[in-house]
Amino acid sequence: MGTPVNIIVGSHVWVEDPELAWIDGEVTQIKAGDATIVATNGKTIVANLSSIYPKDTEAPPAGVDDMTKLAYLHEPGVLQNLASRFALNEIYTYTGNILIAVNPFRRLPHLYDVHMMEQYKGAPFGELSPHLFAVADACYRAMINEHGSQSILVSGESGAGKTETTKMLMRYLAFMGGRSGTEGRTVEQQVLESNPVLEAFGNAKTVKNNNSSRFGKFVEIQFDKFGKISGAAVRTYLLERSRVCQVSDPERNYHCFYMLCSAPPEDIKKFKVADPRTFHYLNQTNCYEVSNVDDAREYLETRNAMDIVGINQEEQDSIFQVVAAILHLGNVEFAKGKETDSSKLKDAKAEFHLQTVAELLMCDVKALEDSLCKRVIVTPDGKITKPLDPESAALSRDALAKTVYSRLFDWIVDKINSSIGQDPNAKSLIGVLDIYGFESFKINSFEQLCINLTNEKLQQHFNQHVFKMEQEEYTREEIDWSYVEFVDNQDVLDLIEKKPGGIIALLDEACMFPKSTHETFAQKMYQTYKAHKRFSKPKLAQTAFTINHYAGDVTYQADYFLDKNKDYVVAEHQALLNSSTCHFIANLFPPLPEESSKQSKFSSIGTRFKQQLQALMETLNTTEPHYIRCVKPNTVLQPGIFENFNVLNQLRCGGVLEAIRISCAGYPTKRTFDEFIDRFGMLAPDLTDSSDEKSVCAAICDRMGLKGYQIGKTKVFLRAGQMAELDARRIEVLANAARLIQRQIRTHLTRKEFIILRKGTIQMQKHWRARLARKLYQQMRREDASIRIQKYARAHAARKSYTTLRASAIVIQTGLRAMAARNEYRSRRRTKASIMIQTQWRLHKARSGYKNQKKATLILQCLWRGRIGRKELRKLRMAARETGALKEAKDKLEKRVEELTWRLDFEKHLRIDLEESKGEEIAKLQTSLQEMQEKLDEAELAIIKEREAAKLAIEQAPPVIKEVPVVDNTQLELLTNQNKELEDELSEFKNKAEEFEKRYLEVQKQTEELIKETEESKSKLNQLQDMIERLETNMSSLESENQVLRQQALVESTNEDMSEAIKSMESKIAALEAENQLLRNQPVVVTQTVVAPPLPATEPSQPIKPPQLLKAQSFENGHQVGEESKTKPKEVPIVSLAPVLSKQKSLTDRQQENHDVLIKCLMEDKRFDKKRSAAACIVYKSLLQWHSFEAEKTNIFDRIIHTIRSSVENQENVGELAYWLSTTSALLFLLQNTLKASNSSSTGSYRSRTAAATLFSRMARSAHSASAGVGISSGYSGLLGKPSAQSRVEAKYPALLFKQQLTAYVEKIYGMIRDRLKKEIRPFLTLCIQAPKSARSRSLRGSSKNIHSNLVAKQASSVHWQSIVKSLNSTLAIMCDNYVPAMITRKMFSQVFAFINVQLFNSLLLRRECCSFSNGEFVKAGLQELEQWCSQKTDEFTGTSWDELQHIRQAVGFLTLHQKTHKTMEEITNELCPVLSVAQIYRIGTMFWDDKYGTQGLSKDVIAKMRTMMTDDSTNNNTFLLDDDSSIPFSLDDISRSVIDINLSDVEPPPLLRQNSEFHFLLQQRTD
Repeated sequence: MGTPVNIIVGSHVWVEDPELAWIDGEVTQIKAGDATIVATNGKTIVANLSSIYPKDTEAPPAGVDDMTKLAYLHEPGVLQNLASRFALNEIYTYTGNILIAVNPFRRLPHLYDVHMMEQYKGAPFGELSPHLFAVADACYRAMINEHGSQSILVSGESGAGKTETTKMLMRYLAFMGGRSGTEGRTVEQQVLESNPVLEAFGNAKTVKNNNSSRFGKFVEIQFDKFGKISGAAVRTYLLERSRVCQVSDPERNYHCFYMLCSAPPEDIKKFKVADPRTFHYLNQTNCYEVSNVDDAREYLETRNAMDIVGINQEEQDSIFQVVAAILHLGNVEFAKGKETDSSKLKDAKAEFHLQTVAELLMCDVKALEDSLCKRVIVTPDGKITKPLDPESAALSRDALAKTVYSRLFDWIVDKINSSIGQDPNAKSLIGVLDIYGFESFKINSFEQLCINLTNEKLQQHFNQHVFKMEQEEYTREEIDWSYVEFVDNQDVLDLIEKKPGGIIALLDEACMFPKSTHETFAQKMYQTYKAHKRFSKPKLAQTAFTINHYAGDVTYQADYFLDKNKDYVVAEHQALLNSSTCHFIANLFPPLPEESSKQSKFSSIGTRFKQQLQALMETLNTTEPHYIRCVKPNTVLQPGIFENFNVLNQLRCGGVLEAIRISCAGYPTKRTFDEFIDRFGMLAPDLTDSSDEKSVCAAICDRMGLKGYQIGKTKVFLRAGQMAELDARRIEVLANAARLIQRQIRTHLTRKEFIILRKGTIQMQKHWRARLARKLYQQMRREDASIRIQKYARAHAARKSYTTLRASAIVIQTGLRAMAARNEYRSRRRTKASIMIQTQWRLHKARSGYKNQKKATLILQCLWRGRIGRKELRKLRMAARETGALKEAKDKLEKRVEELTWRLDFEKHLRIDLEESKGEEIAKLQTSLQEMQEKLDEAELAIIKEREAAKLAIEQAPPVIKEVPVVDNTQLELLTNQNKELEDELSEFKNKAEEFEKRYLEVQKQTEELIKETEESKSKLNQLQDMIERLETNMSSLESENQVLRQQALVESTNEDMSEAIKSMESKIAALEAENQLLRNQPVVVTQTVVAPPLPATEPSQPIKPPQLLKAQSFENGHQVGEESKTKPKEVPIVSLAPVLSKQKSLTDRQQENHDVLIKCLMEDKRFDKKRSAAACIVYKSLLQWHSFEAEKTNIFDRIIHTIRSSVENQENVGELAYWLSTTSALLFLLQNTLKASNSSSTGSYRSRTAAATLFSRMARSAHSASAGVGISSGYSGLLGKPSAQSRVEAKYPALLFKQQLTAYVEKIYGMIRDRLKKEIRPFLTLCIQAPKSARSRSLRGSSKNIHSNLVAKQASSVHWQSIVKSLNSTLAIMCDNYVPAMITRKMFSQVFAFINVQLFNSLLLRRECCSFSNGEFVKAGLQELEQWCSQKTDEFTGTSWDELQHIRQAVGFLTLHQKTHKTMEEITNELCPVLSVAQIYRIGTMFWDDKYGTQGLSKDVIAKMRTMMTDDSTNNNTFLLDDDSSIPFSLDDISRSVIDINLSDVEPPPLLRQNSEFHFLLQQRTD
């Protein structure tokens, strides 16, 4: 409270307000203990100093996440902090280790998803933003570390969100202790799914809450020694049974009734229910539906939940059958009977409903009616049947309904517990208590008394825990403390539950006497407790009484206390339902003992509830408690509304204000040394440079005259009011400093005004003098202008006369020069025309010569190729003589070749004749052209001579004075005739030239036709070669099948008789030979070019082996070379296969030895040859040489994969992993660019595609190599022939499987290296997100010592960023040393930078202390280190890594931005933070605090707009946190497209292979 010491004029304070509870204002006057305050809303309030509280003007506008950090821990401060955070959608706030949760009345799924659970998993309590997951995690960690049971107590009034909070707590505990891989339903699933079942039968809509729990629930989750959930149990307390029969408007009955009425049609028909408005138990209120709740969907979800908790379909039907019976039972009405005080069914409708009840409960209708309308009284003389009046019958009906529903609810709870199962060997447990909050209505009955008794018990437990926490902190800080008295509510507990003498004991006693009434019970209470300070009687009350609870006074109506406290079953009801033919209903009412069945034995609900409550408290006392206080912000259940009075009342009921009072009784203000010096260091500036912060704090307190404070190990503890006193002294110091600053500023402003006035005077004088000077200058200028005008007028007249004379001369000159130019133009035009004619003629002559030479060259090439072809043909003929099987095909081919050769020669002769005739014609045309040219030249010379003679005649003629007409036209006619003759000759010449051009075009067309025919003949020759290659392919297929059959014979020879195997092999070979003969006879249609793979063992120049040698040919270089028998089957003797099979067996052993050597090389030869993995190149070349990719069955691939797996698994050395990543990626690149999937679907297609070495392949390669070696021009392109590129190998299944496995290991090794790097830098990231305190604190103190310490702190903190850079450099160096492809390196660093972005950004959003200006500068400096690293390493290795940090870069840029209040919504979202979502910007903007300059964050308008946008976009459930992408960012196609320079020709094999003769092919290829 305020005192004259700490409240002065100008102080900002809190004062009570009838509308807002508390309102802030400024003190304007203090007089006689009263203060005049001007509130922020303009009101003027006069209040006593003792009733006002100081306000912390430096409190952040977004509030603090822990209210123990408040400078003033009092009621208005707590209320303002909660309101500020609620306005920013921050619904969770700590008070020490107590969590206060404000119900937002809206769905916030992003706060409770799995990603948020991952963030709070293992995080220290208080490190991240307040959250119920933090409480649950602290509870779980305490259980694991301390091996003790824990409990979480969730409290709050109806509608505060206790049930939802409990759900989320169990979800998190299931997330932490859940077991994956268990069979069937897990314990955590059943625990979570039990909520919908219990809510359906135990929750209802009340005035304050749409889903209010009308029972208490304590869930015990049991854990084994490994921290996994092993069992659970659900305990319930005091179900509100009266709600079944009595509902007040606008509340609803239990949810299950409305669910059943909205069930599917078949269920409605089965259970005989209808609209809820037709049932008496439901139509007592006008509320039948709840907004945003679909009862039909809830019914199906409840059914599914029952399945999970172990309630089978039959039991479910029985449950809803009972629920339907209760509804129909309420519609049974009674009327007066014929006898006195008797009753009967009112009408046919009542009879129908009674019949329906009997059918649903499967009991006798008559017995049911008698049990409702009659009562059997047991006397010593016998049983007496007493009729009941209609009112008593209705009460009996309601009692039956309540009893049946209560038994049903208990059965469901027992079924859930038995289904879940309890673990008797559980090491520890976590209990989650969802209990009803303190209730105070207009009419409070027995249920409210029990509920408030529970809350009194829990409040006492809470007070003890809070005081214990205070004591622990005092002990931890090693300060002197004495026992602090706090308000204890033990007297209220004794008033209610003490035995004897308590209210419950009096109630039980009254229930024992049949003649007791509510009035007698009330009178007895009045007499017993009239002197009790907690008990009072309202005026004019007959049965009401008031109890002073910790949360306020509550008035109870004792009218129905006796009825509600009695718990016994009417004997008739018990017997009736026990005899039901439905086994389920009979089990709900087991037979009572014989003495109990005769009469009803009394049982007190109050006593039983007290015993359950005592057991609950004993359980809680054995556990370590954790508290969550739920608060309902308004009574209208709408989002965005914060009602101060309502919240204050809940804080009072929840014990939060009580905890604050306990804290205020000790040391309510606790500040660390650093924070204390930052705030109050100005009170003793001469002491702040000391390095001993503890002594500085003590000196400041002593200098200010404080008494009773304590100095702990890390904090200063101040008594109540001392913080306000220090603030008052601080305000004085700041006021004096402000006055000094004002004085200096006023002096500065006055001097500034004088200087401005003086400058203005000087400026005015300057302008006046300038005006006089301009006037004098204007006159002088006019005089000068007049002189200039005269000068220019005279010059104009002279210039005009000169211009006229000059123009005349120019006209004369122009005419003369034009005439000379025209003459020169005519001469040049004639010259140019003659030059063009000469040019065309020379061009024609050169082209003709070139074409003649080209023809000769083509003829020479054709002759030379024919010679080579004949030479090759002779060789083939010689080889063909040794083989009889292919003679017929050879003859056909020779005939075809001869025919084509003859046709080619014939076409050549035709072409030569055509060229000769064309040459003669061209010569004739050239001759005629020359003659015409000569005539044209002569005509032109004659014309020139005549013109010259005419000119001379004109020049020599005497001047004519007078024109004399002369009539002499002889010469003119002669010239005219000559001119006509020349024109005729010219037209004739033009006609001949056109004819020559036409003939030239015809000859050119003929030449093109001949060229086309030549090309066609060449294409036919190519087709012939293709046909040869296709025949070779067919032959190779047969040879490969012969090999396979021989290998099968070799395997079968170990199990069967040798002679039988030989016979079967011989028959198969005979069949294959017959098929071979058919293939030879089939005509070949050339449709595509089939290129056979090169023969691995036979060079092109190697001579062809005879058939005998081909049969005995063995494995070369570890792979069997294709062989083919060239003779007919009947010519092969049977006994000749035996030595071949034995040879095959030895070759298999050699192949296995080669595999062993290759695997050994793969393991040991870990070197790089010219940036290539030598092992990858050697393995690839060996597999290609052995044709392993084309094999149907081989084990070399499995051995390679096994070698890689054994080298990679459990490998800790990143260098080894990088080597294998480089090797496997290089091998995968070679396979991807070489292999192609086989399209074979049958044996026939496989035969047609199998490639091997045959005679035709050697023929084709020999011809190809010869033509390539000579390098003769092919066609008319003039380019030299080039050898064809290596064709892609058609891979079989083992090769394709090997490629898939190799791809998987490339991805696995990549992930291992990436995850190792992430794991290495993760600890540094947690240190890099928040600047050290020494770097952020004391920003206002600028001594050299502090500046030096800050520099040292910054240098120390930059070590973490440098450690990250060091890790990146180390990994990059390892990748480069092992020549990992740059594409893979880029992808890895991009993902690592994305991981850094996610970690830093999420930590920024979850920690308010990180969202400060200085922390933004700290992170920005660290990001510059990463940017510098990216620029140094170039884009080849970093790629887009820097762009992956966009979120944290923009967030840090926002934190370090000045003048945030002036930025609009569009500027922020479009320019400053375009990548961030509105929710992310809103989160950062509301959590921001400027610890360096003290400026404000975003404006209120921008914050309101963002809140509106998020509310409108409420359907978007995306979290504001980022997810880490751990997928593989590249595919097989990316590897194949990557530019990897791998040249296999010059790879140096290791000595192990160089000394092995089987691997000499590696040396041969290198030599080639």
